[in-house]
Amino acid sequence: MTTVEAPASHLRENPYEIAKQQLRKVAQTFAIDDNLVNVLQECKKAVVVSVPVSMDDGATRVFEGYRVTHNIARGPSKGGIRYHVDVTLDEVKALAMWMTWKCALSGIPFGGAKGGIVCSPKQMSEGELQRMTRRFTSEIINEIGPERDIPAPDVGTDGRVMAWIFDTYSMNKGHSVLGVVTGKPLTIGGSLGREEATARGALYCVREAVRKKQMSLAGTRVAVQGFGNVGSYLARFLTEDGATVVAVSDSTSGLHNSNGVDVAAAIAHKRETGTLEGFRGADAISNDDLLLLECDVLAPCALEQVITEDNASQVKAKIIVEGANGPVTPMADDILEDKGCLVLPDILANAGGVVVSYFEWVQGLQEYFWKEAEVNAKLNDIVTRAFNETWAVQRVAEPTTTRGIYP
Repeated sequence: MTTVEAPASHLRENPYEIAKQQLRKVAQTFAIDDNLVNVLQECKKAVVVSVPVSMDDGATRVFEGYRVTHNIARGPSKGGIRYHVDVTLDEVKALAMWMTWKCALSGIPFGGAKGGIVCSPKQMSEGELQRMTRRFTSEIINEIGPERDIPAPDVGTDGRVMAWIFDTYSMNKGHSVLGVVTGKPLTIGGSLGREEATARGALYCVREAVRKKQMSLAGTRVAVQGFGNVGSYLARFLTEDGATVVAVSDSTSGLHNSNGVDVAAAIAHKRETGTLEGFRGADAISNDDLLLLECDVLAPCALEQVITEDNASQVKAKIIVEGANGPVTPMADDILEDKGCLVLPDILANAGGVVVSYFEWVQGLQEYFWKEAEVNAKLNDIVTRAFNETWAVQRVAEPTTTRGIYP
């Protein structure tokens, strides 16, 4: 039996400390009571479990898994489950806290949660992933439930994984429990529009930001880092809106064409080969170089902390839409603000996924499912309202903090 230990993380800064720093900054700006901040900066519960799995070669490996609840003041907690080699407990805590703010900003009745397993899912067979997922579900089964804590897909997980969690939980309860997870396949209670919801929400934010800046999406030059679920759909949607996507990248390779990448062809190539590498009609580019391209909109849709104090001054985009969670560090935020770059924060820009997860949860409880057009229209209403409320708060906050408090 071998134990899979957490490797040294790719993160340059502790994400949980960043999340707490952000909370304290907001609290200071809006004069929130220190006692309340002391409560909100801590997670309500963190569960760490060992997950023994029989591997295809006959060996037993033990993975480490986490499920964290940050806050349940507004309802059951909600948050994805991440399978990635760099998952850490502090990362999961930060993601859970950000999920609380994301749900509150969108006006949906959930608190924040998150989960993860330290593993390399691309190097595991489907059987190994299924056994790991079912054992992990069994280990946290008393922590989750439709009125308690509702998992969803995240980095390294998808509808297939949610189906295994749903089935394992339901088998233990003796009946199907549709609301235990969201992001399920349509055949077992998923919602139309859920798969592309995060990207669609980011699209709605970009539309509003471009309008506020008196720009037009037609001809807008966009670079998208990350070509998984969020990045690929966002690139496609922006292209359909008339934007020119000049660069895209996945975890191993990137493409650049100043005249525009054929996004549909790139998606097809990635689906067929599993990578962007070898795609014709564009030059190779690294993930680091993509962030510094001449463009109007930059969409980091991969992992955290890709824009830092080291490269923020070289970013040339006018608008950054945080498709990933925490891709811009606080010090980078300050640099970008001084440059006049508008950052659409993750708790707004990538909230589409949790909004439609809420829709799926509601549909599952009612056992009545909506048409896709209805889902997208409701999502547009919520994201647009949240964008305009955030914009209004920013307009008030800036002169308030500039003038200071008298006396």
